[in-house]
Amino acid sequence: MCSKIYRSEGNLCFEVLPQLGTDRKKVPNSSTRPMNKRHPFQSACKSFWFSHFPPFSELESLYDLETRSYGTAAMKIQRNPSFSMIEARDILYFQNILGEKNVIQDKDELATANHDWMRKYRGSSKLLLRPRNTEEVSQILAYCNSRSLAVVPQGGNTGLVGGSVPVFDEVIVNLGLMNNIISCDKVSGILVCEAGCILENLDTFLADQGYMMPIDLGAKGSCQIGGNISTNAGGIRLFRYGSLRGNVLGLEVVLANGTVIDMLGTLRKDNTGYDLKQLFIGSEGTLGIVTKVSILVPPRLSSINLAFLACGDYLSCKRLLSEAKRKLGEIISAFEFLDHASLDMALNHLEGVRNPLPSSKEKFYVLIETTGSNQLHDKAKLDAFLESCLQNSLIVDGSVAQDYNQIAAFWRIREGIAEALGRAGVVYKYDLSLPIQHLYELVDEMRMRLAGESVKVLGYGHLGDGNLHLNISAPKYDDKILEQIEPFVYEWTARHSGSISAEHGLGLMKANEIYYSKPPEAVQIMASFKKLLDINGILNPYKVLPQSVLSPNAFDM
Repeated sequence: MCSKIYRSEGNLCFEVLPQLGTDRKKVPNSSTRPMNKRHPFQSACKSFWFSHFPPFSELESLYDLETRSYGTAAMKIQRNPSFSMIEARDILYFQNILGEKNVIQDKDELATANHDWMRKYRGSSKLLLRPRNTEEVSQILAYCNSRSLAVVPQGGNTGLVGGSVPVFDEVIVNLGLMNNIISCDKVSGILVCEAGCILENLDTFLADQGYMMPIDLGAKGSCQIGGNISTNAGGIRLFRYGSLRGNVLGLEVVLANGTVIDMLGTLRKDNTGYDLKQLFIGSEGTLGIVTKVSILVPPRLSSINLAFLACGDYLSCKRLLSEAKRKLGEIISAFEFLDHASLDMALNHLEGVRNPLPSSKEKFYVLIETTGSNQLHDKAKLDAFLESCLQNSLIVDGSVAQDYNQIAAFWRIREGIAEALGRAGVVYKYDLSLPIQHLYELVDEMRMRLAGESVKVLGYGHLGDGNLHLNISAPKYDDKILEQIEPFVYEWTARHSGSISAEHGLGLMKANEIYYSKPPEAVQIMASFKKLLDINGILNPYKVLPQSVLSPNAFDM
């Protein structure tokens, strides 16, 4: 059985192709939901929003779906026939080890867990499990592996590439109840905690200890540290403190067969054998489920300054970055940029946002944050730097926040762009890592490619570490627009030695595009690791790696 997407009288329809001996049936969308009216956060990247499909309860009354279709190219993903379906005996087993209240079959709760936070991807899982400790995770995976029940690990479910939601009927294992802080060494600055701890809660806890988390994300109020590690999340603090690959000291991980791997070390230096924890950082739950983490946390410094600056061109932004590294040195903590289209988007679609530079109409804007221990020293250093930049025409205008309220207001503009885009219409989103020298050229070329379309092309992101967030905002989804964007955006990125995923991961969205950033030999080795650690392929299937490379014959090297 398979499915496809087609249009009928302006509405998006979902046609189920039945098995032999049954009648073909069409299930159109409600006439009250035409294609040009979408949820504010809905996007139209490679995939159609599953919320345009009829509810699964309607479809399940007709057939059991075994195929998912994505995008206009009808990219189909077939349900792995080797995976079992949930049976009554499975429910009884899980209730026995978890208790009834932590074995969720309620449709409303499952509806939330089956959708990603932007409601872009939708699965049809009928079971959500909430383990309370590592032993329960081990028992769950050992049983699922013996029964060939596919599993999706889930944290805060704030991802953008479909990595944390089911594709079909996989069992959801949510780690939200595993939220204990185990220890915090105030001398060495090392935190040990369970994977279900929410990032913002950890940061709040550390504030009382004089420390802070080395990452800061817009979704910090919901995302969990286990998910952050599994996706190798980035954010605005990466420029100062580096990636999670450098800050994570140890992990506890449960493999697909239930084996618990205790790598929960707290040493800064440990050069004994292979650094196995790195396999699980950024693997998006396809190799094992992270249950505990030890992480190096930096001191929370008292002096914070933030400048919002206007630049006349992208060359000035690059020169400004070079000068900031040299002259602000040890105190610079963030270097973010946005173009004028991004600023306009925030000002027009976010409530209460004001332009820090109302008289400026420049093409680019930069936020420079400094963090240190001496406010007088840091402020004087920043003021001298900005005066020099004005004299050398690196910046045209600028404003320095005078208090924490203004600091929050400046950051609201940068961090609120994604929300503003969601309110403006549909959006094609791309998270790319590129050499800084060429980073904005892609935005210019995309504008030229889409010059005849009713779209807005925006470029913003973490310029300090070469991370571009390319966004194309449109009033409605259009096949012609997507054809102009893909595969051009991936080909351009590969041609300029970039990465098609800087910090969001590959998930479901980009699993088949991995070859734009990794050679076949490297992908084959990745697939070999997957086969070694998850021989039945039950952990987060259909994600990260192409299904073709995971076929049995693909491992003949």
